[in-house]
Amino acid sequence: MSLEAIEQVTRAEEESLRQKTQAEAEAKQLVADAQRAGRQALEQLRSQAQEQARERMRQAERRAGERSAQSASQSRKNCDNLRKAAQERLDAAANEIVKRVMEGNYGHC
Repeated sequence: MSLEAIEQVTRAEEESLRQKTQAEAEAKQLVADAQRAGRQALEQLRSQAQEQARERMRQAERRAGERSAQSASQSRKNCDNLRKAAQERLDAAANEIVKRVMEGNYGHC
C-alpha cells in the first residue's frame, strides 16, 4: 500500500471518528433537550393541575357558602314561624286567663 493510500485511510478513519464523536455529542444534546422539555412540560402540567385544584376548591367553598346561607335563611324563617306561633298561643292563653278571671272561674276571694 502506498503512503498516499495509507494517508487517505488515516484521514478517512479520523473523519469517521470525528463524525462519530459529533453524532454522539448531538445525540447527548438531543437527550438533554428532550429531558429539559419533558421537565418543563411536567412542571407546566403540575402547575395547571394545582390551579385547577385551587379553582375547584374556590367553587366548592362558594357553593358551600351559598348552601350555608340558604340553610341559615331557612332556619331564620322556621324560627320566625315558631316564634309567631308561640306568640299566638301565648296571646290565646292570656286571653283565656283573662276571660276565666273575668267570669270568676278561678274561685272567690
